[in-house]
Amino acid sequence: MRVLGVDPGLTRCGLGVVDGGRGREVACVAVGVARTPPEDELSSRLLAVSEVVEQWIDAHRPEVVAIERVFSQHNVRTVMGTAQVSGIVALAAARRKLPVAFHTPSEVKAAISGSGRADKRQVTMMITKILGLAEAPKPADAADALALAVCHIWRAPMAARLAEAEARAAELARNHRARLKAAAQANRRS
Repeated sequence: MRVLGVDPGLTRCGLGVVDGGRGREVACVAVGVARTPPEDELSSRLLAVSEVVEQWIDAHRPEVVAIERVFSQHNVRTVMGTAQVSGIVALAAARRKLPVAFHTPSEVKAAISGSGRADKRQVTMMITKILGLAEAPKPADAADALALAVCHIWRAPMAARLAEAEARAAELARNHRARLKAAAQANRRS
């Protein structure tokens, strides 16, 4: 499975492409950052990030796009910009009929380091080790994007099995209710 991980941001949007193999085997394909100048108009900045994301999708052909879920911060302007970038990334993926997965920062940290409270330095150190990189990806947004991709690769099989189990349980419950209803109707007739 090839995943494009995106750590959304207006000034720096982290991008990382990772291939997943058997088990927990992962390999870095590409890592980088889309940058926009803070003094530019918002619409121009969103367009610039969108163009870079679309180039990455077209160049690397991921099967899934994993985006960090926006969480509440004290700075509303930062949250709004991050949410807007998340939206344009999801739109770029949808245009190419790619599934989009959102992961919380604590999910990613837990998957990569074993602790949902790991700091950026720990995540960077672990993702460098996991991917066998010669040096740590910089800035931290790039490392976070790789961590998102790895998190998705490692969690996707479990999420798929869980969804399958939930669907099977729902089917069994529907069948059981139908049998109960048929038995109740049969009892009323007799």
